Amino acid sequence: MKLSKITTLITHLITTLVFVFTVLNIHAQSKVIDKVVAIVGGNEILYSDIENQYMQYLMQGYTGKSEGVRCQIFEEVLFVKLLLNQAQLDSVDVSEEMVENEMDRRLQYFISQIGSQEKLEKYYNKSILEIKSDMRNTIHDQLMSETIKEKIIKDLSITPSEIRDYFNQLPKDSIPLIPSEYQYSEIVIVPKVQAEEREYSRQKMEKIRARLLKGENFESLARIYSEDPGSALKGGELGEFGRGMMFPEFEAAAFALQVGEISPIVETEAGFHVLQLINRKGDYINVRHILIMTKISPMSLNVTKLKMDSIYELIESGKLTFEQSALKFSDDDSKFSAGVAINGQSGNSVFSPEEIDKDLFFILDKMNVGQISKPNLYDKERNVKAYRIVKLDRRSKPHFATLETDYDKIQELALENKKTEAIGKWIIEKSKKTYILILDDELKQCKFTYNWE
Repeated sequence: MKLSKITTLITHLITTLVFVFTVLNIHAQSKVIDKVVAIVGGNEILYSDIENQYMQYLMQGYTGKSEGVRCQIFEEVLFVKLLLNQAQLDSVDVSEEMVENEMDRRLQYFISQIGSQEKLEKYYNKSILEIKSDMRNTIHDQLMSETIKEKIIKDLSITPSEIRDYFNQLPKDSIPLIPSEYQYSEIVIVPKVQAEEREYSRQKMEKIRARLLKGENFESLARIYSEDPGSALKGGELGEFGRGMMFPEFEAAAFALQVGEISPIVETEAGFHVLQLINRKGDYINVRHILIMTKISPMSLNVTKLKMDSIYELIESGKLTFEQSALKFSDDDSKFSAGVAINGQSGNSVFSPEEIDKDLFFILDKMNVGQISKPNLYDKERNVKAYRIVKLDRRSKPHFATLETDYDKIQELALENKKTEAIGKWIIEKSKKTYILILDDELKQCKFTYNWE
Protein backbone atom coordinates (compact mmCIF):
# COMPACT_ATOMS: atom_id res chain seq x y z
CA MET A 1 0.00 0.00 0.00
CA LYS A 2 1.42 3.41 -0.94
CA LEU A 3 2.29 5.84 1.85
CA SER A 4 0.09 8.59 0.40
CA LYS A 5 -2.84 6.21 0.17
CA ILE A 6 -2.76 5.14 3.78
CA THR A 7 -2.22 8.70 5.01
CA THR A 8 -5.24 9.87 3.03
CA LEU A 9 -7.30 7.07 4.52
CA ILE A 10 -5.96 7.81 8.00
CA THR A 11 -6.87 11.48 7.64
CA HIS A 12 -10.33 10.48 6.46
CA LEU A 13 -10.73 8.17 9.44
CA ILE A 14 -9.91 10.90 11.94
CA THR A 15 -11.79 13.78 10.38
CA THR A 16 -14.90 11.96 9.11
CA LEU A 17 -18.15 11.92 11.02
CA VAL A 18 -17.41 8.73 12.91
CA PHE A 19 -20.51 8.83 15.05
CA VAL A 20 -21.89 5.96 12.96
CA PHE A 21 -18.96 3.81 13.98
CA THR A 22 -19.52 4.66 17.64
CA VAL A 23 -23.19 3.78 17.66
CA LEU A 24 -22.60 0.72 15.52
CA ASN A 25 -20.27 -0.42 18.26
CA ILE A 26 -22.98 0.28 20.85
CA HIS A 27 -25.51 -1.57 18.74
CA ALA A 28 -23.35 -4.56 17.88
CA GLN A 29 -21.59 -5.45 21.07
CA SER A 30 -24.50 -7.57 22.24
CA LYS A 31 -24.22 -9.59 18.98
CA VAL A 32 -20.44 -9.94 18.67
CA ILE A 33 -18.21 -11.84 21.05
CA ASP A 34 -15.58 -9.14 21.47
CA LYS A 35 -11.90 -9.56 22.15
CA VAL A 36 -8.75 -7.48 22.37
CA VAL A 37 -6.77 -7.79 19.11
CA ALA A 38 -3.95 -5.34 19.86
CA ILE A 39 -2.52 -3.01 22.49
CA VAL A 40 -0.87 0.36 21.76
CA GLY A 41 0.69 1.91 24.85
CA GLY A 42 -2.06 1.58 27.41
CA ASN A 43 -4.90 1.53 24.86
CA GLU A 44 -6.66 -1.59 23.61
CA ILE A 45 -7.98 -2.22 20.11
CA LEU A 46 -11.06 -4.43 20.06
CA TYR A 47 -12.21 -6.82 17.38
CA SER A 48 -15.41 -4.77 17.16
CA ASP A 49 -13.36 -1.63 16.36
CA ILE A 50 -12.25 -3.33 13.15
CA GLU A 51 -15.38 -5.24 12.25
CA ASN A 52 -17.84 -2.37 12.69
CA GLN A 53 -15.77 -0.05 10.55
CA TYR A 54 -15.47 -2.78 7.93
CA MET A 55 -19.26 -3.08 7.82
CA GLN A 56 -19.54 0.69 7.44
CA TYR A 57 -17.11 0.61 4.50
CA LEU A 58 -19.31 -1.99 2.83
CA MET A 59 -22.42 0.12 3.48
CA GLN A 60 -20.74 3.03 1.70
CA GLY A 61 -20.16 0.94 -1.42
CA TYR A 62 -16.48 0.05 -1.03
CA THR A 63 -15.39 -3.20 -2.66
CA GLY A 64 -12.27 -5.29 -2.42
CA LYS A 65 -10.96 -8.39 -0.73
CA SER A 66 -12.26 -8.46 2.82
CA GLU A 67 -8.97 -9.34 4.45
CA GLY A 68 -7.14 -6.56 2.62
CA VAL A 69 -9.74 -4.01 3.69
CA ARG A 70 -9.68 -5.25 7.29
CA CYS A 71 -5.89 -5.00 7.33
CA GLN A 72 -6.11 -1.46 6.00
CA ILE A 73 -8.65 -0.50 8.67
CA PHE A 74 -6.54 -2.17 11.36
CA GLU A 75 -3.46 -0.14 10.37
CA GLU A 76 -5.55 3.05 10.41
CA VAL A 77 -6.73 2.24 13.94
CA LEU A 78 -3.18 1.46 15.05
CA PHE A 79 -2.18 4.95 13.92
CA VAL A 80 -5.08 6.57 15.74
CA LYS A 81 -4.18 4.71 18.95
CA LEU A 82 -0.53 5.75 18.51
CA LEU A 83 -1.68 9.38 18.27
CA LEU A 84 -3.86 8.89 21.34
CA ASN A 85 -0.98 7.41 23.31
CA GLN A 86 1.19 10.42 22.47
CA ALA A 87 -1.64 12.78 23.42
CA GLN A 88 -1.87 11.07 26.80
CA LEU A 89 1.91 11.34 27.31
CA ASP A 90 1.79 15.04 26.37
CA SER A 91 -1.20 15.64 28.68
CA VAL A 92 -3.21 17.13 25.82
CA ASP A 93 -6.13 19.07 27.23
CA VAL A 94 -9.52 18.60 25.57
CA SER A 95 -12.23 20.51 27.39
CA GLU A 96 -15.70 19.16 28.13
CA GLU A 97 -17.08 22.04 26.08
CA MET A 98 -15.12 20.90 23.02
CA VAL A 99 -16.38 17.35 23.46
CA GLU A 100 -19.99 18.48 23.92
CA ASN A 101 -19.86 20.77 20.88
CA GLU A 102 -18.43 18.03 18.67
CA MET A 103 -20.93 15.50 20.01
CA ASP A 104 -23.85 17.87 19.33
CA ARG A 105 -22.56 18.57 15.83
CA ARG A 106 -22.43 14.88 14.98
CA LEU A 107 -25.78 14.13 16.59
CA GLN A 108 -27.48 16.95 14.68
CA TYR A 109 -26.10 15.59 11.43
CA PHE A 110 -27.28 12.04 12.03
CA ILE A 111 -30.66 13.11 13.39
CA SER A 112 -31.15 15.04 10.15
CA GLN A 113 -30.21 11.89 8.21
CA ILE A 114 -32.42 9.44 10.10
CA GLY A 115 -35.34 11.88 10.42
CA SER A 116 -35.75 12.61 14.12
CA GLN A 117 -34.27 12.12 17.56
CA GLU A 118 -37.08 9.68 18.34
CA LYS A 119 -36.14 7.48 15.36
CA LEU A 120 -32.50 7.52 16.39
CA GLU A 121 -33.40 6.47 19.95
CA LYS A 122 -35.72 3.75 18.68
CA TYR A 123 -33.11 2.35 16.29
CA TYR A 124 -30.48 1.97 19.00
CA ASN A 125 -32.94 1.31 21.82
CA LYS A 126 -31.27 4.00 23.91
CA SER A 127 -32.18 7.51 25.01
CA ILE A 128 -30.24 10.41 23.55
CA LEU A 129 -28.52 10.86 26.90
CA GLU A 130 -27.40 7.22 26.88
CA ILE A 131 -26.10 7.55 23.31
CA LYS A 132 -24.19 10.70 24.28
CA SER A 133 -22.76 8.92 27.31
CA ASP A 134 -21.52 6.07 25.12
CA MET A 135 -20.03 8.52 22.61
CA ARG A 136 -18.29 10.84 25.06
CA ASN A 137 -15.06 8.91 25.67
CA THR A 138 -14.66 8.01 22.00
CA ILE A 139 -15.02 11.61 20.88
CA HIS A 140 -12.69 12.80 23.65
CA ASP A 141 -10.00 10.38 22.44
CA GLN A 142 -10.54 11.34 18.80
CA LEU A 143 -10.12 15.04 19.58
CA MET A 144 -6.93 14.27 21.49
CA SER A 145 -5.59 12.25 18.55
CA GLU A 146 -6.46 15.00 16.09
CA THR A 147 -4.57 17.53 18.24
CA ILE A 148 -1.36 15.50 17.94
CA LYS A 149 -1.81 14.99 14.20
CA GLU A 150 -2.20 18.74 13.72
CA LYS A 151 1.01 19.32 15.71
CA ILE A 152 2.91 17.03 13.34
CA ILE A 153 2.03 19.02 10.22
CA LYS A 154 0.98 22.50 11.36
CA ASP A 155 4.36 24.23 10.85
CA LEU A 156 5.13 22.62 7.52
CA SER A 157 5.63 24.89 4.53
CA ILE A 158 7.17 24.35 1.12
CA THR A 159 9.69 26.33 -0.90
CA PRO A 160 9.65 26.98 -4.65
CA SER A 161 12.69 24.71 -5.10
CA GLU A 162 10.90 21.88 -3.25
CA ILE A 163 7.87 22.35 -5.50
CA ARG A 164 10.04 22.12 -8.61
CA ASP A 165 11.88 19.07 -7.28
CA TYR A 166 8.59 17.34 -6.41
CA PHE A 167 7.17 17.95 -9.89
CA ASN A 168 10.36 16.99 -11.74
CA GLN A 169 10.53 13.69 -9.84
CA LEU A 170 6.96 12.68 -10.71
CA PRO A 171 6.74 9.74 -13.12
CA LYS A 172 5.10 10.76 -16.39
CA ASP A 173 2.07 8.60 -15.69
CA SER A 174 1.59 10.35 -12.31
CA ILE A 175 1.43 13.92 -13.64
CA PRO A 176 -2.15 15.04 -12.95
CA LEU A 177 -4.55 15.76 -15.80
CA ILE A 178 -6.14 19.18 -15.32
CA PRO A 179 -9.69 19.43 -16.76
CA SER A 180 -11.13 22.53 -18.40
CA GLU A 181 -11.35 25.43 -15.98
CA TYR A 182 -13.09 28.78 -16.08
CA GLN A 183 -12.51 32.22 -14.62
CA TYR A 184 -15.19 34.86 -14.94
CA SER A 185 -16.29 38.23 -13.59
CA GLU A 186 -19.82 39.38 -12.90
CA ILE A 187 -22.01 42.38 -12.20
CA VAL A 188 -24.98 41.44 -10.03
CA ILE A 189 -28.04 43.51 -9.16
CA VAL A 190 -30.74 42.16 -6.84
CA PRO A 191 -34.21 43.62 -7.46
CA LYS A 192 -35.46 45.42 -4.38
CA VAL A 193 -38.56 44.27 -2.53
CA GLN A 194 -40.87 47.26 -2.53
CA ALA A 195 -42.56 48.35 0.69
CA GLU A 196 -46.01 47.54 -0.65
CA GLU A 197 -44.90 44.03 -1.67
CA ARG A 198 -43.52 43.36 1.83
CA GLU A 199 -46.67 44.74 3.45
CA TYR A 200 -48.87 42.56 1.24
CA SER A 201 -47.04 39.43 2.42
CA ARG A 202 -47.27 40.51 6.06
CA GLN A 203 -51.03 41.15 5.82
CA LYS A 204 -51.55 37.76 4.19
CA MET A 205 -49.70 36.13 7.09
CA GLU A 206 -51.68 38.12 9.67
CA LYS A 207 -54.94 36.73 8.24
CA ILE A 208 -53.57 33.16 8.39
CA ARG A 209 -52.39 33.63 11.98
CA ALA A 210 -55.78 35.02 13.00
CA ARG A 211 -57.42 31.85 11.68
CA LEU A 212 -54.95 29.72 13.64
CA LEU A 213 -55.71 31.60 16.83
CA LYS A 214 -59.42 30.95 16.27
CA GLY A 215 -58.69 27.23 16.29
CA GLU A 216 -58.30 26.23 12.65
CA ASN A 217 -55.97 23.28 12.03
CA PHE A 218 -52.34 24.33 11.57
CA GLU A 219 -51.44 21.38 9.34
CA SER A 220 -54.35 22.01 6.99
CA LEU A 221 -53.54 25.70 6.58
CA ALA A 222 -49.85 24.88 6.05
CA ARG A 223 -50.72 22.49 3.23
CA ILE A 224 -52.93 25.13 1.59
CA TYR A 225 -50.95 28.34 2.09
CA SER A 226 -47.30 27.65 3.02
CA GLU A 227 -44.77 28.58 0.33
CA ASP A 228 -42.06 26.33 1.78
CA PRO A 229 -42.07 23.40 -0.68
CA GLY A 230 -40.02 21.22 1.66
CA SER A 231 -42.52 21.22 4.52
CA ALA A 232 -45.92 22.26 3.12
CA LEU A 233 -46.90 18.72 2.11
CA LYS A 234 -46.03 17.55 5.65
CA GLY A 235 -48.38 20.05 7.23
CA GLY A 236 -45.49 22.45 7.84
CA GLU A 237 -43.49 20.02 9.99
CA LEU A 238 -39.72 20.56 9.80
CA GLY A 239 -38.45 17.63 11.84
CA GLU A 240 -36.22 17.87 14.88
CA PHE A 241 -33.33 20.32 14.89
CA GLY A 242 -30.95 21.95 17.35
CA ARG A 243 -29.55 25.44 17.61
CA GLY A 244 -27.51 26.87 14.77
CA MET A 245 -29.46 25.17 11.97
CA MET A 246 -32.12 27.77 11.12
CA PHE A 247 -32.35 31.54 10.66
CA PRO A 248 -31.47 33.24 13.98
CA GLU A 249 -34.84 35.01 14.18
CA PHE A 250 -36.64 31.74 13.43
CA GLU A 251 -34.70 29.85 16.12
CA ALA A 252 -35.25 32.54 18.75
CA ALA A 253 -39.00 32.34 18.25
CA ALA A 254 -39.08 28.53 18.01
CA PHE A 255 -37.12 27.84 21.21
CA ALA A 256 -39.25 30.35 23.15
CA LEU A 257 -42.51 28.46 22.43
CA GLN A 258 -44.44 26.07 24.64
CA VAL A 259 -45.83 22.87 23.13
CA GLY A 260 -48.85 23.72 20.97
CA GLU A 261 -48.30 27.47 21.22
CA ILE A 262 -48.64 29.68 18.12
CA SER A 263 -45.81 32.17 17.63
CA PRO A 264 -46.05 35.82 16.68
CA ILE A 265 -45.19 36.59 13.05
CA VAL A 266 -41.45 36.13 12.47
CA GLU A 267 -39.61 37.79 9.58
CA THR A 268 -36.46 36.22 8.09
CA GLU A 269 -34.61 36.46 4.80
CA ALA A 270 -37.07 33.92 3.40
CA GLY A 271 -40.18 35.90 4.29
CA PHE A 272 -42.81 35.81 7.06
CA HIS A 273 -43.38 32.75 9.28
CA VAL A 274 -45.81 31.55 11.90
CA LEU A 275 -44.64 28.62 14.04
CA GLN A 276 -46.16 26.01 16.32
CA LEU A 277 -44.04 23.89 18.67
CA ILE A 278 -44.76 20.15 18.32
CA ASN A 279 -42.38 18.80 20.97
CA ARG A 280 -39.13 19.45 22.79
CA LYS A 281 -36.52 16.83 23.71
CA GLY A 282 -33.51 18.23 25.51
CA ASP A 283 -31.63 20.48 23.12
CA TYR A 284 -33.81 19.55 20.13
CA ILE A 285 -37.24 20.75 19.05
CA ASN A 286 -39.71 20.01 16.29
CA VAL A 287 -41.96 22.74 14.90
CA ARG A 288 -44.52 23.32 12.19
CA HIS A 289 -44.38 26.55 10.26
CA ILE A 290 -46.19 28.41 7.52
CA LEU A 291 -44.09 30.59 5.22
CA ILE A 292 -45.28 33.46 3.09
CA MET A 293 -42.43 34.71 0.95
CA THR A 294 -41.80 38.38 0.17
CA LYS A 295 -41.93 38.23 -3.59
CA ILE A 296 -40.41 40.55 -6.14
CA SER A 297 -43.13 42.06 -8.33
CA PRO A 298 -42.89 41.89 -12.15
CA MET A 299 -42.54 45.68 -12.09
CA SER A 300 -39.45 45.50 -9.82
CA LEU A 301 -37.93 42.82 -12.05
CA ASN A 302 -38.53 44.96 -15.12
CA VAL A 303 -37.00 48.07 -13.51
CA THR A 304 -33.86 46.06 -12.67
CA LYS A 305 -33.73 44.55 -16.16
CA LEU A 306 -33.83 48.03 -17.74
CA LYS A 307 -31.03 49.20 -15.44
CA MET A 308 -28.90 46.18 -16.37
CA ASP A 309 -29.55 46.82 -20.08
CA SER A 310 -28.28 50.36 -19.61
CA ILE A 311 -25.13 49.12 -17.84
CA TYR A 312 -24.53 46.62 -20.66
CA GLU A 313 -24.77 49.44 -23.22
CA LEU A 314 -22.33 51.60 -21.23
CA ILE A 315 -19.78 48.78 -21.28
CA GLU A 316 -20.33 47.89 -24.93
CA SER A 317 -20.01 51.52 -26.01
CA GLY A 318 -16.78 51.90 -24.08
CA LYS A 319 -18.09 54.64 -21.79
CA LEU A 320 -17.33 52.46 -18.75
CA THR A 321 -15.13 49.41 -18.35
CA PHE A 322 -16.51 46.21 -16.92
CA GLU A 323 -14.44 46.76 -13.77
CA GLN A 324 -15.70 50.34 -13.33
CA SER A 325 -19.29 49.20 -13.81
CA ALA A 326 -18.89 46.39 -11.28
CA LEU A 327 -17.59 48.78 -8.63
CA LYS A 328 -20.29 51.37 -9.33
CA PHE A 329 -23.38 49.20 -9.75
CA SER A 330 -22.93 45.61 -8.51
CA ASP A 331 -24.65 44.40 -5.32
CA ASP A 332 -22.15 41.55 -4.93
CA ASP A 333 -18.98 41.70 -2.81
CA SER A 334 -16.99 40.83 -5.93
CA LYS A 335 -17.38 44.49 -6.93
CA PHE A 336 -14.34 45.27 -4.76
CA SER A 337 -12.16 42.89 -6.81
CA ALA A 338 -13.18 44.18 -10.26
CA GLY A 339 -16.13 41.76 -10.32
CA VAL A 340 -13.96 38.62 -10.28
CA ALA A 341 -16.05 35.67 -9.05
CA ILE A 342 -14.52 33.65 -6.19
CA ASN A 343 -14.95 29.89 -5.87
CA GLY A 344 -16.40 29.28 -2.39
CA GLN A 345 -14.91 25.77 -2.26
CA SER A 346 -11.31 26.58 -3.15
CA GLY A 347 -11.10 30.26 -2.21
CA ASN A 348 -9.56 31.18 -5.58
CA SER A 349 -11.07 32.41 -8.85
CA VAL A 350 -10.85 29.12 -10.78
CA PHE A 351 -13.93 26.95 -11.41
CA SER A 352 -14.31 23.50 -12.88
CA PRO A 353 -17.47 22.93 -14.96
CA GLU A 354 -18.96 20.96 -12.05
CA GLU A 355 -18.52 23.95 -9.73
CA ILE A 356 -20.56 26.30 -11.95
CA ASP A 357 -24.34 26.22 -11.89
CA LYS A 358 -25.82 24.67 -15.02
CA ASP A 359 -27.43 27.80 -16.48
CA LEU A 360 -24.27 29.88 -16.08
CA PHE A 361 -22.11 27.12 -17.55
CA PHE A 362 -24.22 27.06 -20.73
CA ILE A 363 -23.71 30.83 -21.05
CA LEU A 364 -19.94 30.72 -20.45
CA ASP A 365 -19.42 27.70 -22.67
CA LYS A 366 -20.70 29.63 -25.73
CA MET A 367 -18.64 32.76 -25.03
CA ASN A 368 -15.21 33.78 -26.25
CA VAL A 369 -12.59 34.91 -23.75
CA GLY A 370 -13.13 38.62 -23.05
CA GLN A 371 -16.74 38.53 -24.25
CA ILE A 372 -19.54 40.02 -22.11
CA SER A 373 -22.97 38.45 -21.83
CA LYS A 374 -26.27 40.25 -21.99
CA PRO A 375 -28.14 40.51 -18.64
CA ASN A 376 -29.68 37.25 -17.49
CA LEU A 377 -32.04 36.44 -14.62
CA TYR A 378 -31.00 33.71 -12.17
CA ASP A 379 -31.68 32.35 -8.68
CA LYS A 380 -28.92 33.82 -6.51
CA GLU A 381 -29.59 32.09 -3.17
CA ARG A 382 -32.50 31.19 -0.89
CA ASN A 383 -34.95 31.81 -3.76
CA VAL A 384 -33.57 35.34 -4.24
CA LYS A 385 -33.71 36.32 -7.90
CA ALA A 386 -31.09 38.60 -9.40
CA TYR A 387 -29.77 39.81 -12.75
CA ARG A 388 -26.15 39.43 -13.76
CA ILE A 389 -23.82 40.32 -16.58
CA VAL A 390 -20.80 38.03 -16.86
CA LYS A 391 -17.45 38.35 -18.60
CA LEU A 392 -15.42 35.28 -19.50
CA ASP A 393 -11.89 36.01 -18.33
CA ARG A 394 -10.24 32.66 -19.05
CA ARG A 395 -11.02 29.17 -20.29
CA SER A 396 -8.37 26.47 -20.24
CA LYS A 397 -8.27 23.26 -22.23
CA PRO A 398 -7.78 19.88 -20.57
CA HIS A 399 -4.04 19.35 -20.19
CA PHE A 400 -1.38 17.67 -18.13
CA ALA A 401 -0.17 19.91 -15.33
CA THR A 402 2.89 22.09 -15.84
CA LEU A 403 4.71 24.40 -13.46
CA GLU A 404 3.99 27.32 -15.79
CA THR A 405 0.21 26.89 -15.98
CA ASP A 406 -0.70 25.02 -12.77
CA TYR A 407 1.79 26.13 -10.15
CA ASP A 408 -0.84 26.52 -7.38
CA LYS A 409 -2.14 22.98 -7.86
CA ILE A 410 1.34 21.49 -7.93
CA GLN A 411 2.17 23.49 -4.81
CA GLU A 412 -0.84 21.93 -3.01
CA LEU A 413 0.19 18.43 -4.12
CA ALA A 414 3.79 18.99 -3.07
CA LEU A 415 2.74 20.26 0.36
CA GLU A 416 0.38 17.31 0.88
CA ASN A 417 3.23 14.97 -0.07
CA LYS A 418 5.49 16.66 2.47
CA LYS A 419 2.81 16.26 5.16
CA THR A 420 2.46 12.59 4.22
CA GLU A 421 6.20 12.09 4.60
CA ALA A 422 6.22 13.90 7.95
CA ILE A 423 3.44 11.67 9.27
CA GLY A 424 5.26 8.58 7.99
CA LYS A 425 8.48 9.58 9.76
CA TRP A 426 6.54 10.27 12.95
CA ILE A 427 4.92 6.82 12.84
CA ILE A 428 8.28 5.12 12.34
CA GLU A 429 9.86 7.06 15.20
CA LYS A 430 7.04 6.70 17.72
CA SER A 431 6.22 3.08 16.97
CA LYS A 432 9.80 2.12 17.92
CA LYS A 433 9.41 3.78 21.33
CA THR A 434 5.87 2.61 22.09
CA TYR A 435 4.70 -0.71 23.47
CA ILE A 436 2.70 -2.29 20.63
CA LEU A 437 1.43 -5.86 20.77
CA ILE A 438 -0.73 -7.52 18.09
CA LEU A 439 -2.58 -10.44 19.68
CA ASP A 440 -4.75 -11.66 16.80
CA ASP A 441 -3.02 -14.30 14.64
CA GLU A 442 -4.90 -13.35 11.44
CA LEU A 443 -4.12 -9.65 11.79
CA LYS A 444 -0.45 -10.50 12.37
CA GLN A 445 -0.39 -11.77 8.76
CA CYS A 446 -1.38 -8.38 7.33
CA LYS A 447 1.01 -6.67 4.92
CA PHE A 448 1.43 -3.31 6.67
CA THR A 449 3.01 -0.12 5.36
CA TYR A 450 4.87 0.23 8.67
CA ASN A 451 6.52 -2.16 11.08
CA TRP A 452 4.19 -2.01 14.09
CA GLU A 453 5.99 -4.50 16.34
